[in-house]
Amino acid sequence: MDIDQVRRDYLQGGLKYEDLAADPIDQFERWLQQAIDAGMEDPTAMTVATVNADGQPSQRIVLLKQVDRAGFVFYTNYESHKAQDIAVNPLVSLHFPWHALERQVKICGKAEKVSLTESLKYFSSRPEESQLAAWASAQSRPVSSRQLLMQQFNAMKDKFKQGKIPLPDFWGGYRIVPSSIEFWQGGAHRLHDRFQYTRTDSGWEIQRLAP
Repeated sequence: MDIDQVRRDYLQGGLKYEDLAADPIDQFERWLQQAIDAGMEDPTAMTVATVNADGQPSQRIVLLKQVDRAGFVFYTNYESHKAQDIAVNPLVSLHFPWHALERQVKICGKAEKVSLTESLKYFSSRPEESQLAAWASAQSRPVSSRQLLMQQFNAMKDKFKQGKIPLPDFWGGYRIVPSSIEFWQGGAHRLHDRFQYTRTDSGWEIQRLAP
């Protein structure tokens, strides 16, 4: 495969300092809403990068479920690979690839578990099949076949056929408390616009970065 010439120019528009919100969460919510309004598929999909005890980075895509001044929240199995990584190194990075808008957002911060109340509230809002899947799947562990996975799913469906499905004690949310957030807007001739918000004692400092 000859892929060294696969490229395109980015011409949808630039990003100016004076157009930025003073707070990066406001700026993020503005861009997220624009991604939703543009009809993008999975606008809340984000890559979560972690590092394990051996220093090996790992990435996977999850869905953002809440964002506010406190941080960015996603939910997972607390026994998964990502959770094991976070247990030894809570510093993580998030990445939103909004290619259709020629935009990216990179977030660096520290992961902390959300409260049990928050996890229960979100879990209870999920479709029943998703609740059952959380019980049925030993996330990140080997499974011999999809047939076995479906057997486990059906077993959970039968177990909880009466009443509400409880929150698993091994499942819940993480909040990423950001220390820096970078907004990237594609530009012509590879002269992209990049602005990084860095948390300081007095608020947020904004710097333009070279592309």
